[in-house]
Amino acid sequence: MRLSKDLVNKSVVSIDEGRVVGQVKDVYFSADLSRMIGIFLGKEGLIRRKSLIVPVDAVVVFGIDAVLIKTASALTDNKMLTEAEQWIRLNDLEGRDVDTPGGTRVGTIGDVILDEEGRVDSFYLSRVLVEGPLAETKQIDRRAMIDSGQADGVLTIDLPRAEDPEHYVPPVVEKAPEPAPRPAPVAPIEQQPTLVVEEETEEEIETGEAAILMEPKSLPAIPSESSADIIEAEIIEEE
Repeated sequence: MRLSKDLVNKSVVSIDEGRVVGQVKDVYFSADLSRMIGIFLGKEGLIRRKSLIVPVDAVVVFGIDAVLIKTASALTDNKMLTEAEQWIRLNDLEGRDVDTPGGTRVGTIGDVILDEEGRVDSFYLSRVLVEGPLAETKQIDRRAMIDSGQADGVLTIDLPRAEDPEHYVPPVVEKAPEPAPRPAPVAPIEQQPTLVVEEETEEEIETGEAAILMEPKSLPAIPSESSADIIEAEIIEEE
């Protein structure tokens, strides 16, 4: 583990030419503060000033006295490396307040602790405003970070996780029950006509007349006589 500030003021030397190409003025971190991503060597230019940058991928080793890079051509600037606009410099993090989602002030960032691979391990607090484990260690595990604070300038953390990152158990969030599916619409039932039955009077009962009007049954058709049959019958009657 090392403090990021330990890299500041070290010479940057290219292996291919063996010459000093600059001096570390600051370091860059990724937007999510997960790792160191570049080295800031200062600015140059009178009118259109640009930041000189060496991407961390070009670094061979972070030595005790110097930082060795593969080649001097690895040196670039923020005009050529447009993604550098999203990076965060240590100078911008130093002095940044730390709080919880509820607004409790925790402290102030003083430095960033890196592992051997250049990943951010934790944040070192130059000032602690809460009691408990953080007051003793003065370190906030990077896994406890909720928001880096690029928008409001305040780094937000999960305090219980920061106090005990190794045994932290995230709270279980119960999912709301899914709403029951809506029943399919039922087609309206066609109502059948109601049969109205009137009560029979005594007179109707005696005469056998039914109060229910029934459709009369059709009687068989009587065959009609032809005109010839009728004339023949009339002649016979005259005789």
